[in-house]
Amino acid sequence: MIHRTLPLCLSLVLILAAGSAHAAVVIAHRGASGYLPEHTLEAKALAYAMRPDYIEQDLVLSKDNRLIVMHDIYLDDITDVAQVFPGRVRKDGRYYTIDFTLTELKRLRVTEAFRNKDGNIAAKYPRRFPLWQSSFQLSTLEEEIELIQGLNKTLGYDIGIYPEIKNPAFHRREGRDIAVLTLVKLKQYGYTDRNKKIYLQCFDAEELQRIKRELMPQLEMDLPLVQLIAKTGWSEKQVEVQGKLENYDYDWMLQPGGLEKIATYADAIGPWLMMMIALLDDNQVVTTDLVQRAHRNNLVVHPYTFRADSQKIPQQIGSFERLLELFIDQLNVDGLFTDHPDKAVEFISRGSR
Repeated sequence: MIHRTLPLCLSLVLILAAGSAHAAVVIAHRGASGYLPEHTLEAKALAYAMRPDYIEQDLVLSKDNRLIVMHDIYLDDITDVAQVFPGRVRKDGRYYTIDFTLTELKRLRVTEAFRNKDGNIAAKYPRRFPLWQSSFQLSTLEEEIELIQGLNKTLGYDIGIYPEIKNPAFHRREGRDIAVLTLVKLKQYGYTDRNKKIYLQCFDAEELQRIKRELMPQLEMDLPLVQLIAKTGWSEKQVEVQGKLENYDYDWMLQPGGLEKIATYADAIGPWLMMMIALLDDNQVVTTDLVQRAHRNNLVVHPYTFRADSQKIPQQIGSFERLLELFIDQLNVDGLFTDHPDKAVEFISRGSR
C-alpha cells in the first residue's frame, strides 16, 4: 500500500537532521561486482577487503553435482562457453551450467556480464571492468567458503555468507535436488544454526517451506531463511500448468496476508527495491509501508540491488548516497544488497559516528 508522498529534497533534509537511526547490514551482491566480474574469487576477496557484513553466493549445479557460484543457470553471458564448447548448446540456444562437469567449467574464461545481439557483444555495464581483460574463473561453494573463512581467521573479522539456492524447480526438472546438496555442504563447513553468520535465501516459497519444515529438521540444522520477492514477469520460478511452463505468480507476497504467510517459514524478505518506492514525474518519491508491515510480522527486510552506476540511479533521487539515505534513514531497512559495498559501508559508518 502506498502511504505517503514527499518532495525528495524535503525528505532528505529531514533525514540529515535526524541522523541515522540504525546500522543496516551490507551484503556484497555477488561480491564487489561493481568493480570486478561477479562471483569470481577475486570479486569476493575485494568485497571482503571492503568490510561488508555478508558476501553473497548464488548457487547452481554442475553436471557432476558440484555447487557452482554463479548468478544464472546459463553460461552464455559471462563466459566464453560458445567458443570453447560450441556443440554443447541446447535447442533453445542457451548453454546450461548443469550440462558441464566442474573440470569443463574450469576451462571457461569469465568476464563482466555482457549482451550478445546478433554477434555484437556489449558490456551490460560499460563503465565497469573491461570485457575479457585479465583472467577469471568460475568457482565452487567450497572454494568460496574456504576463502572467506580463511580471511576471517587471518584478519580476525567475522564476515558472513549469504547463499542463494537458484531455481530449485529447474534443477528438480533436471532430476537434481539442489536444496539438499546445499544444506549438506553448509553443514560440512559448520553452518548449522543461528549462531553462525549466515542467511539462506531463495525465490522459491515452496522450496523454502520444504527446507524449513522437512530438510533442516532432518539434518539437525536451523538457519535463518530469506524469502526473495520477484516480479512475476521475471521468470524466477516456472511451474507446470497443463503440460506447459508458466511463470510463478509472486503477487500474493505483497498482498494482504502475504507477509503473514511468509513469516510462518522465513525470517526475512528480500524485495526488489522498486517494490518499496514509486518515482513521480514532479521529482517526488512515493514510499510504501512494506517495511512496517514486515516488521510487524517480525521479518527482517533486505532489499536488492543498490548500484552506483549512473544508469541505475533514478533521476528523481539523483545520487547513490541519496538512494542510501532514502532506504536506510527514511524507510528503515535492516540491510541491503549492493554491487558497491565500499560505498554503502562508508555511508553507514559515517552516519553512525
